[in-house]
Amino acid sequence: MKIHPLITTTAALADLCERLSKADFICVDTEFMRENTYWPELCLIQIADTEEAAAIDPMAPDIDLSPLLDLLVDNEDVLKVFHAGGQDVEIIYNLTGKTPHPIFDTQIAMMAVSQSEQIGYSNLVESWLGISIDKGARFTDWSRRPLDARQIDYAIGDVTHLSKIFPKILKRLIKTGRGQWLDAEMEKLADPENYRNDPDTAWERIRASGRNPAMLGRLKALAAWREHEAQDKNIPRGRIARDETLADIASHPPRQQADLAKVRGLSPGWKENEIGKRLMAALAASAPLTEDELPPRTPRGAPLGKEGALVADLLKLLLKIRAREIDVAARLLARSDDLELLAAGVRKNLSLLEGWRFDVFGRDALELVEGKLAFAVLGGRLKMTHIDEIHEEMGQQNPVAAEDDSIAAEDAAADEVAADEVAGGDAA
Repeated sequence: MKIHPLITTTAALADLCERLSKADFICVDTEFMRENTYWPELCLIQIADTEEAAAIDPMAPDIDLSPLLDLLVDNEDVLKVFHAGGQDVEIIYNLTGKTPHPIFDTQIAMMAVSQSEQIGYSNLVESWLGISIDKGARFTDWSRRPLDARQIDYAIGDVTHLSKIFPKILKRLIKTGRGQWLDAEMEKLADPENYRNDPDTAWERIRASGRNPAMLGRLKALAAWREHEAQDKNIPRGRIARDETLADIASHPPRQQADLAKVRGLSPGWKENEIGKRLMAALAASAPLTEDELPPRTPRGAPLGKEGALVADLLKLLLKIRAREIDVAARLLARSDDLELLAAGVRKNLSLLEGWRFDVFGRDALELVEGKLAFAVLGGRLKMTHIDEIHEEMGQQNPVAAEDDSIAAEDAAADEVAADEVAGGDAA
């Protein structure tokens, strides 16, 4: 594979993208910094097909990333391959308002061909290529310039290895016939709604107890205010105020700005500064949520007491057994939250009761809670099976016992006939 020098000009980037636009697939990775900013700061882009690879410096003076971005979001003929690509896709969305498509994520794909829940890149490379990655550069400050050769080589390795691994994973998927399982997962990864930072919906990510419309209306206003503040200052939202602080203010709103000095998590200076004034204005402008805006009255956990919790535990055990049997990650089949809802009696809007998940796992999960399925230890191995199958298998494993049961059943039937005859004679 040809490895290009670090690309720092628009002309070199355009030439590279012109060639890559004819590839069947390209592997993409990014290096970024986001510890001190609201928006992730893009520092390096790595890209490769099966023949060439390069790192691109988006911080180079006067470089125009349009050829690359067009390739990623507008070229539907080239498959874009990532590993754990959620944050990479977010960066591309922030730059273009679009997401890469079509898309393939090897971390998600590994869940369909193994029991790996969230396999890291180094473990992926080790398992498929037998190569140990030097992790010495992983804590690099990618925003600092110049980058040395070791850092660039480390970064490019993220796509050169992936270009060799992807065809192997694809071949395994085709062999197992599970490729269609991933269609919805990949489309979900590419859904722009997942990356849109809408201040009006930010409150939905904050844990708050209850469905009080006024309290949640205040929380919605506060969360939107915090998003705007963080975006304007380009700092992490948690540096404005933590989630629990907003929830506390929404539940116990201060009557005047001076009361902000008593709020845990806020600086005393908020009682008289401009940011405190804007917070109070947001509270004053808040309105109770409408019925349509309120969270649904969906039971969470297992509201059946201890018995419901035990049913949820049995479902989780069932999930582990099925995942082991078919060598797939349990997380791909079902989430713990959905299992608890199923144990609580919910039957609608559960992904495990839809599509291929229902065929592979959901049907058995439903039959377990309805008493049609049971656990058994057969041949020293824990498995799930229908009640009648347990009796059948136990009979096959112990034919003498089965014969004894049959004889006993025949004797019981004979006794019953004799008793009927006696009763008939008495009646005569």
